[in-house]
Amino acid sequence: QIGPPAERLEGQSSDYHKRGSDMTVCLGNGEVKSCAVVKYSAAPPPTTYALLQEKTDLKLPPANWLRENPQLGSAGTTVLGSSSKSKPFSSFGMAYDFIDCIGDDVDVVSDSENIKKLLKIPYSKSHVSMAVHRVGRTLLLDELDTQELLRRSSQTGDWTWLKEIYQRLIDQKWQRKKKSKEHWYQKAILSKFLYYSINGDGAAEPVTEDMIEEDEENGAEEYSSSWPATFTSAMSEAEEADTPKRGLRNDFVRNIMWTFEDIHMLVGSNMPIFGGGRYPAVSLRLRDSNKPINILTGIDYWLDNLMCNVPELVMCFHVNGIVQKYEMIKTEDIPHLENSNFSTRVVKDIAQNILSFLKSNCTKEGHTYWLFKASGSDIVKLYDLTTLCEEAEEEKYQNPFTLPVAVLLYRVASNLMLKASQNRKHYGKIRTLLLNCLLASRNPTPPLIIIASAYYMLSELFQLDELPDEDGGESLRAGGSEDSYSDEDREEEGDDDDLTEDGEDMGSYGNRSRPQDDSKAVAVIRSVGELSVPEKYKSTHQIRPSCAFPVSQDKEERCRHVLSYVLKGLKAVDGCIKKESDLPAADPNTPIPLKYEDGGANAASEKGQADQKHPTRSGMIPGSWQHRMKLQLFLKASKAYYVLSDAATNLLKYGRALRYIKLSLQCYDAYCSVSETLHPHLLQFHSQCLSLCGDIQLMLAQNASNRAAYLEEYSYQTKEDQEILHSLHRESSCQGFMATDLAMDPEYQLFVSCRCYEAAHEMLTTEVLKDQSSDQLSQVLKRLGNIRNEMGVYYMNQAAAMQTEKQVKKSVSAAEQDLWKKSFSFFEKGMKDFEAIRDSTNTALLLCNTGRLMRICAQAHCPACADESRGEFSPDEALYYNKAVDYYLQALRALGSRKSHPAVWDSVNWELSTTYFTLATLLQDYAPLSRKAQEQIEREVTDAMMKSLKYCDLQTESARQPLYQYRAATIHHRLASMYHSCFRNQVGDEHLRKQHRSLAELHYSKAVSLFLSLKDAPCELLRTLLERVAFTEFTMTGQSSSVAKLKSLIGAMEIMSETRHAFQLIQKELLEEQEEVSKKLEIPLQVAHSDHILLLTEVLKLIGVFEPSFSFLLLQVIKLMTTTKRKPSNKDEDMLKNYKAVYSKLLRAEKDAPLLSRVELYIELLQQLTP
Repeated sequence: QIGPPAERLEGQSSDYHKRGSDMTVCLGNGEVKSCAVVKYSAAPPPTTYALLQEKTDLKLPPANWLRENPQLGSAGTTVLGSSSKSKPFSSFGMAYDFIDCIGDDVDVVSDSENIKKLLKIPYSKSHVSMAVHRVGRTLLLDELDTQELLRRSSQTGDWTWLKEIYQRLIDQKWQRKKKSKEHWYQKAILSKFLYYSINGDGAAEPVTEDMIEEDEENGAEEYSSSWPATFTSAMSEAEEADTPKRGLRNDFVRNIMWTFEDIHMLVGSNMPIFGGGRYPAVSLRLRDSNKPINILTGIDYWLDNLMCNVPELVMCFHVNGIVQKYEMIKTEDIPHLENSNFSTRVVKDIAQNILSFLKSNCTKEGHTYWLFKASGSDIVKLYDLTTLCEEAEEEKYQNPFTLPVAVLLYRVASNLMLKASQNRKHYGKIRTLLLNCLLASRNPTPPLIIIASAYYMLSELFQLDELPDEDGGESLRAGGSEDSYSDEDREEEGDDDDLTEDGEDMGSYGNRSRPQDDSKAVAVIRSVGELSVPEKYKSTHQIRPSCAFPVSQDKEERCRHVLSYVLKGLKAVDGCIKKESDLPAADPNTPIPLKYEDGGANAASEKGQADQKHPTRSGMIPGSWQHRMKLQLFLKASKAYYVLSDAATNLLKYGRALRYIKLSLQCYDAYCSVSETLHPHLLQFHSQCLSLCGDIQLMLAQNASNRAAYLEEYSYQTKEDQEILHSLHRESSCQGFMATDLAMDPEYQLFVSCRCYEAAHEMLTTEVLKDQSSDQLSQVLKRLGNIRNEMGVYYMNQAAAMQTEKQVKKSVSAAEQDLWKKSFSFFEKGMKDFEAIRDSTNTALLLCNTGRLMRICAQAHCPACADESRGEFSPDEALYYNKAVDYYLQALRALGSRKSHPAVWDSVNWELSTTYFTLATLLQDYAPLSRKAQEQIEREVTDAMMKSLKYCDLQTESARQPLYQYRAATIHHRLASMYHSCFRNQVGDEHLRKQHRSLAELHYSKAVSLFLSLKDAPCELLRTLLERVAFTEFTMTGQSSSVAKLKSLIGAMEIMSETRHAFQLIQKELLEEQEEVSKKLEIPLQVAHSDHILLLTEVLKLIGVFEPSFSFLLLQVIKLMTTTKRKPSNKDEDMLKNYKAVYSKLLRAEKDAPLLSRVELYIELLQQLTP
């Protein structure tokens, strides 16, 4: 037994193993820049390597050979010398682990072996076969070992599609060639050397040829078994957690972020690194002394050390497996070794050209590209395998990269989605990634979980609650762009190099049978020599049109996009839910487990879990990915329909709005039927839906005239809506939505609206939401107060209409009283709602409406006599009018002052004044003399009139100012008439008579003044003046002195002359009416105006009083002035003459003259009397 003694070199401790170590190595006198940062390392800290003694026989295996060792990692576990587990998908494993880097920060993700192979293309005649995938700006490179794949295809039938494409495009007469024994021998020697280097005390064992053959087979089996066979099959729920990682593990000992010049690469490396020497890290290499190092080997060693930040190389030379000597070489000296001299600048140019070539031509995300160079050929071709598979249209042409690519695109998009909340410019990029993910997922057995998730994420990109602002809009339109590369003109130049890599055999890849067909290639490098020319291939940065995110200002369009994606997502989920009928039949050879067979604690717990997780209506298991995805999709659809409903409400399309809110509530119902718990924010959203439904029903009730149009809108349904509803019905009955029915009865619609608000209010006042939704609760209370006001007004108007329709005045019916109670109850509840949110304005409005209800009640209690005439003012009337006054006063107190809300204040003020005026008028016109004394009634009338006058706002300029003036004038006129009557009827108390006389004079003068300012109340002015003249005449009867009588008559005549203003207004109205009549005569069948008839009747009645009164006054004045004893002055004589002339004309006037002529005569006579 020969055991090679070992010596350990003393070296300083190393901190190389620390993650994130960053060391920049500049080599070749600054010719190239290289920086490597270890992102992850599974290896322990480098230990000092064992220096083997001279004459050590490496053909003898050490005792620890092929045993797993953390120092060597996967490099020593097989005689192949490197890990083969992750070859076809190694870049995907790394991409999943460093998802943040994918798409933008990194240019290339690959195994370090693939990078080296690419950079050696111009120097090597060896074959190159790699799969290339693009994700954003990142290219994923994986070895596509056609030899091994085609061998496997022959054995198992897998990868048949690649074999057929290979035979069609590359080599029609493909035959597999085994690797030589020399190849496996060299691999075994290297493996033993590495094991000796970590353990110099192991026992050596002879290695037979059988062992090498066995190792070869083991290597092949290990290689073939690493291929994920289930990539194209649908995913089961149990595997969901690791779906993206199945068969795609990151098996590299270390992952390194390597920046080579301006190229950023994420590389995986398994190179064993040892400590020792002057540097903290060295790499070990074994060389046959009989074979000099060539350029390919030198580049290989140099790139390995650059990628792993290893500053020194330790070379062990051997002859036929016998150790000769060690030599230490600095990394920067490797390019200058004898027989291995190469330019680092040229290697840099090769790297830049290859990257530009690939980025210019591998432009489609989700596609699998194949970079291929045959052995001994100078031509490099790039094929689009995805397109070639699609052209074949056969199931056997299934690309196994489809799922890993789709999963990676989805995960990059998902990762970006987390950042999108801070920066919405990612939206275009996310959308492109997801659409390409969906395109990549198209195969006979698509990965439904990825498809459903992608559609849901696409729906999430559309913001439903707000329109993008200007900056956001620009970033969405222009942002999210990715590079699309195009190569420049390619010149056919290059140089030949006959070098091949150590141990590679080329015969099996050569193609001499026929010229290759270039028509199927996406791009071709005609000569590998072109890659050495600086900047031969350039990449241009162009924005892809597909990356611009479609920003729409139209809410409906955005919601339709969302619903389209939701529907596709639901279809994907529904497509993979197994119904009972889809389950496989029971196997008669498999025994059915009985309950008593496994009665332990585990069985009990499993039973408990089974009881808790009952399948949903469609067969989903709670907690499964289908269950979670459906919840998200249902909720998204509900929110989209809510936004559509809100938008339709703003457009006054209430039928459409009701249809959308119905769909929203149906989606929410389906969500609730499959959800185990409801989060508070979902309850808040449900409350919002109910509030909106209440708004719509209220609007429908208020716009009953358009009911036919609303019904048509409500009945219409798109195919998309029908399909979503069909999916909802798989989980929920979606029945019993009374709130979303389109009723024809306004009362029912108001009732439904009220119930919606009440339900929303109940939800927000639960313990869960009590402290979370104060703003929303205020809004709901406001709506609730409003709908209760609307219902109160509705029942109040119903009661008023019933009262109007009554033919005969009779006692109040039970139906009326019922309507009053309903109305009053709603007003009272509404006031409480508004008081709860301290809304004084709306509280005042409801108090005002309650006051109006009291007045309607008062009118209903109006007593009727046997002859159907109006009876005396009743106590019930007085009770309700006083209640009305109380409510109006409460309303004013609630407002506080006019400043708080002028419009509401003015409205309440007017109603209060009107109520006092009505009360006083009824007391005056239908005095309850059977119950009260005349004096008491007069006091009550005066009190009510003065209060009404108090609330007549004559100063504020508003639309009501003329009404206030008219009312004030009427009040003064009525009070004057009352005091006039008291003065006439009062006997005995002279002091009281004088008081009544002065009050009558005062109110007559104020009434005349106000009527004069109105310009549109000539009849009222004329009546007031005539009453005032009569009052003057009555005061004259108690005078005995002719001088006093004459003075009173002249005063009466002056009052009479003021009637000229009234007659002028009457004349104006008559002339206008005459013009209208003349116009109407030209158009037949015109009906006479009722207002004109009323005016004529009133004027004729007043003229009937005016003419005798005027004539009597003139006659009395003429008599007194003629019979006076004192000598008249010249002025008196002129007055007498004037009176006689006017009296003469008045007597000679034709009694049957037209009204207009008579009015004009009166104006002329009165004008003549005016001094």
